[in-house]
Amino acid sequence: MPDLRKYYRSLLYLFLAMITGCQDKPADNQPTDPWPYGTMYEIFVQSFADSNGDGIGDINGLTAKLDYLQELGIQGIWLMPINPSPSYHKYDVTDYYDIHPDYGTMADFKRFLAAAHHRHIRVIMDLVVNHTSSEHPWFKAAVADPNSPYRDYYVWADIDSIRDQIAKKEITLDSDNITQWHQAPGNEQYYYGFFWGGMPDLNYNNPAVREEIKKIGRYWLEEVGVDGFRLDAAKHIYPDERAADSHAWWKEFGDAMREVKPDVYLVGEVWGDARLVAPYLQGLPSMFDFDFYHNINRIIKNEREDSLIASLIKARQYFATVQPRYLDAIFVNNHDQNRLISNVNGHIDKARLAAAILLTLPDIPYVYYGDEIGMLGKKPDPQIREPFIWDYDQRAPEQTTWIKAVNSTDSTVVPLSAQINDPASTYAFYKYWIAQRNRDEQLRTGKLREVPVADGLLAYQRGDLLIVHNLTGREHTFDLNDFTAGTIKYAFAKGVNLDSEGNLRLPPYTSVVLQ
Repeated sequence: MPDLRKYYRSLLYLFLAMITGCQDKPADNQPTDPWPYGTMYEIFVQSFADSNGDGIGDINGLTAKLDYLQELGIQGIWLMPINPSPSYHKYDVTDYYDIHPDYGTMADFKRFLAAAHHRHIRVIMDLVVNHTSSEHPWFKAAVADPNSPYRDYYVWADIDSIRDQIAKKEITLDSDNITQWHQAPGNEQYYYGFFWGGMPDLNYNNPAVREEIKKIGRYWLEEVGVDGFRLDAAKHIYPDERAADSHAWWKEFGDAMREVKPDVYLVGEVWGDARLVAPYLQGLPSMFDFDFYHNINRIIKNEREDSLIASLIKARQYFATVQPRYLDAIFVNNHDQNRLISNVNGHIDKARLAAAILLTLPDIPYVYYGDEIGMLGKKPDPQIREPFIWDYDQRAPEQTTWIKAVNSTDSTVVPLSAQINDPASTYAFYKYWIAQRNRDEQLRTGKLREVPVADGLLAYQRGDLLIVHNLTGREHTFDLNDFTAGTIKYAFAKGVNLDSEGNLRLPPYTSVVLQ
């Protein structure tokens, strides 16, 4: 009888999932091993979970929350920078071989990695190698002594030379001035810092620099055990007019990393259209899809499909000509952009709809910490990186308090403690769709095909699945008679209905997957 009980229990779970959106058992959330196609979760460590009461999130806090992430169905974690740095965001590194003391120790981090891997959760870390901090020992040595071997780790020029090159258009800047060049104390020469003076750019013309960076990558992969890297500012290794040199560097780096870890996951940050992005794929076979980010924010806001799927297919076909193993990294917001829910004025149903679209498209979806509870966020940057809200009135001991939240407070966002057992909550919504993606290989890797539909709807196929989303605030009826899809496979919302005549009824802002 045990097999029969299991059969009926499975039917019951499927029925509840289709009709009420109830959650499956936690064990069902985990596929065998979908790496790297599982759902990724971006974490700003400082804002996530505090283990020692100082108000700053840390590595041990992360370790304590791995069960939470596993229950949510997360398969991979992207950690924003964890190296020592003088800035709260830590995108200006002073030591590439250590952990920021606010976050803990290397021993803490290795325990975290072991605990994550035990739960079949992979970990990638932000690797910031376009520039260092101006407080890095390399740069301090370069400033103190023009004859130091570290002088050539950075890019230096005389001010007259800089102005002459700008006049001859031999170098280009974001504007017709020299604001990307900065004078170091006690030096007549200026150094190049694309982002600001506290972040001097490294000189990749110097073979010693290239070897240093490869050595750093090998250390974190081999000796520490991370599973890959998110490569910050990958476009800015060389100036725009030397983009081919940037492409060559990332191929050199990627090849070196694959030598030590053949399945290493490398994802690059390159803002630009498909033609600008494509050459970087020679070394970095995964890339954040900024076109998708802009497009999904637009269609959710305007409630119109607006060629989202056609654009996605066209870009992926083009990328495949450069990198047959290309993996699209799709997202609706991250630590550099307003949270989507704030872009739609706190409209929680629209934010949920964006998540359902994200989690039913191919390749690698990225969820930004707090999206699963509906956290808000509008720039400036610290206010899109506010503390995760675990409970009301900061009652949770793990609550971080390093910054006073402006957008996401427990008066504007329902804390996790009040959502986790609510079958209608945003948390339950995310958990449901992540679970379906985890168990259904077609949602992870099935071929994407566009399906033309009436205005206000978005539809596409994934293998033999048909996915339909109602982008609007009014009910839509969709005629399925032209499709072979005949049963509802996944639907979170109540009210989704398929009648005997093949008419699919979709309430406002809802999604359905049909077999």
